[in-house]
Amino acid sequence: MANTSARMLRLLSLLQTHRYWPGGELAGKLEVSERTLRRDIDRLRELGYPVDASRGVSGGYQLRSGTAMPPLLLDDEEAVAIAVGLRTAAGVDGIEETSVRALSKVVQVMPPRLRRRVEALRAYTIPSSVDGPTVDAEILTVLAQGCRDAERLRFAYTSASGERSERLAEPYRLVSLRRRWYLVAWDVERSDWRTFRVDRLNEPAPTGARFRSRALPGGDAAAFVVSKLDSLPVRHAVVAVVHAPASRVEPVIAQTGGMVEQVDERTCRLVMHVEDFEWPVFVLGAIGAPFDVVEPAAFRDHLRTIGSLFLDAAR
Repeated sequence: MANTSARMLRLLSLLQTHRYWPGGELAGKLEVSERTLRRDIDRLRELGYPVDASRGVSGGYQLRSGTAMPPLLLDDEEAVAIAVGLRTAAGVDGIEETSVRALSKVVQVMPPRLRRRVEALRAYTIPSSVDGPTVDAEILTVLAQGCRDAERLRFAYTSASGERSERLAEPYRLVSLRRRWYLVAWDVERSDWRTFRVDRLNEPAPTGARFRSRALPGGDAAAFVVSKLDSLPVRHAVVAVVHAPASRVEPVIAQTGGMVEQVDERTCRLVMHVEDFEWPVFVLGAIGAPFDVVEPAAFRDHLRTIGSLFLDAAR
């Protein structure tokens, strides 16, 4: 095998089975001398692959787990499985943004034939919409790549009132919040920072124009989205007194939105501005502490209905 790069890839593929390879057998697989094999092993080590070697007549090589993540060599089936898994993980609490970043890297280097297989799996799989509006992972991938590469994007956007417009934006960050995805971006034609709900965004396309990243006000993309959401007109202001320290409630609210005011060491006041009552039920359940509803009365009625369902089930 004269081509060194091709031989190195073949060697890495064999070692990633994690079996122990006698030196002679491994050299025979690669059709090289054991001296050449030793040089190739040294090259892999320089790239960060931890290859153990044992000497002697029965000496050989084995790839072990290291302290850093070196590049992986995947076959077709493994690459498709990882892409599909990352699409699914994009909706899992706590790893949504990490999954989208990883997905953008995997999809970018996939050959068209594998992209078609992944797309077929997506097209013929019906996701659950219980946890919020469905977002096309392909759109998330394009947006994530735009954020990473500092490349302007064009896309169609539909506002809450149903008005459709074409936007030119400099994408900054993707934020997963309150069961929805948001794009934080500088709107070029409006000369202002904006948040875009990704489920209302269509046909994002790179323009090829690069930009110099701007400083986001406050520097925290998640906090920026929360502030924008809290400033929108809402139908209900839910106020509850939670019988738990503010320090216990604040970590939950940091992820879900709302305002916490400490009353005393064991009690705090929670205020949430919402469109419907499902979200505050989820938040109060996540806090897991006793609470009293101050207002509105309609929220008490909603809790009474929901509570009876759970009590009936518990019986």
